[in-house]
Amino acid sequence: MFAFAARWALRSEPVRVRLLVVAAELLAVVFVAAGWLVGGGPKGDDVVLAAWLLVLGLVHIEAATGIERVRRRVAATAYFDLSSVWTFAAALLLPVRLSALVVVVLYGHLWLRVWKPAGVPMYRLVYTAATVVLAAHAAYAVVAPVRDAGAGQGLPALGWVALAAAAYLLVNNVLVAAAMALGEGRPSARELVGGVDDHVLELATLCLGVMVALALTADRWTAALALAPLLVLQRAVQVRQLEEAATTDPKTGLLNAAAWRAEAVHLLGRARRTHGSAAVLIADLDHFKAVNDTHGHLVGDAVLAAVAAELRAEVRQDDLVARFGGEEFVVLLPDLPGTGVGRREVLAVADRVRRRVQGLGVPVTTSAGPLVVDGLTISIGGATFPADGQDLESVLAAADAALYAAKDAGRNTVRVAAAPLVPQARAAED
Repeated sequence: MFAFAARWALRSEPVRVRLLVVAAELLAVVFVAAGWLVGGGPKGDDVVLAAWLLVLGLVHIEAATGIERVRRRVAATAYFDLSSVWTFAAALLLPVRLSALVVVVLYGHLWLRVWKPAGVPMYRLVYTAATVVLAAHAAYAVVAPVRDAGAGQGLPALGWVALAAAAYLLVNNVLVAAAMALGEGRPSARELVGGVDDHVLELATLCLGVMVALALTADRWTAALALAPLLVLQRAVQVRQLEEAATTDPKTGLLNAAAWRAEAVHLLGRARRTHGSAAVLIADLDHFKAVNDTHGHLVGDAVLAAVAAELRAEVRQDDLVARFGGEEFVVLLPDLPGTGVGRREVLAVADRVRRRVQGLGVPVTTSAGPLVVDGLTISIGGATFPADGQDLESVLAAADAALYAAKDAGRNTVRVAAAPLVPQARAAED
């Protein structure tokens, strides 16, 4: 399995990721093999249920192929497909030897119709299928004793089904997050576990999976009724992801300039109504052209993404961060204290950002081999609302003038409009 995985581009991943991928795949194979050895051949009713789930799942994939291809391209964070409707239903109804068959067939078809056209390496498909097989086994382990005690008729009580769903989610999400965390780069918490909307979506698909399982144990033809709401749900998710993609800078994952301006106008309007204070920072990477000229634009993009991550990590969760264009970033700091206290806070935030960027080393891979891009510096200008401007454009203009003052002062420097220079050393002196 490892040799095949290497040909599937797994070789490009760190050794720790390869070990995790192979371990998960082997564990899934062991559980399935043990199910066949201990459980014997499948029962006739189980085979019929598996066939129903496969037919419904394949019909769903075919009907949703266009939607899923778009979702796969625009998903900026953890990608949740909606096949768990069928795989969770299989986990509730079928022993692992048959639920694994449902998972493998559905994900194989999903790869051919959606993942492969999107350029997803096969090892990711195999690993994803393995995590779902293990999650299905965990869910079945919760409900199987209860079903056996009740002569195997229907589903157990709702509480047991909820525990099975929790086990399914825990195993699947932990394995996926582990692979991302062990990979190269520094994924954010949102990238590792997804956002609230992602988990609401996943919960909704599991609820549909329970309904499908109930229908298959009662009147099997009614299970097909799940297809219509499932397609509507996918369409709604697609619209949300397209809206998010339209407001996001693809290289850094931050807001783009247009989305930032729209939200900044709204926040400054709120500050005006509540007589509050806010601030704008404009940050510009020093000598960024030299990075592109020396190492190429792909390395430059990696540097931009790394700086964006440092900037996002330094400010508060509710602060508004965007890539403003080129190597320039902009931050809106709402809900600041008034007068001199707020201005001192702006200076402190800006200088912490400056220091983080100065200490940053970005590991990249080039044609000449791996290297670390360091020695980066950033110049930052700031201005406050309403002291330095009565609307967004005037505050931006004041912050931009402060940025030029920081560059004129030798770069790697912070200036805030109408404020003294923050005490600091330049790059050569740090």
